[in-house]
Amino acid sequence: MSLEVKNDEKAGKFYATVEGQEAKIEYEKSGEVYDLQHTFVPEGLRGHGVAEQLVTGALEQIQRQGGKFVPSCHYIQDFLKTHPQYQKAAAG
Repeated sequence: MSLEVKNDEKAGKFYATVEGQEAKIEYEKSGEVYDLQHTFVPEGLRGHGVAEQLVTGALEQIQRQGGKFVPSCHYIQDFLKTHPQYQKAAAG
């Protein structure tokens, strides 16, 4: 399954709709820095790589825009340990 990750700046979230359910990363943005605060995947979608694809899609969008991110979310902190290629866009 390949997710189409979208950014809703008004709602402060990156999200994807899977099987009619929304998986999301909530953030606050200051300038070009996204503070990625919480990753949520509905229970029925867990264990299928949805969170990993969601984070990958969000970080790739941030990098393409020339933005930076703060990994406040514990899931994203763990994700970066196994995907160090995204750490270059981390703020600070």
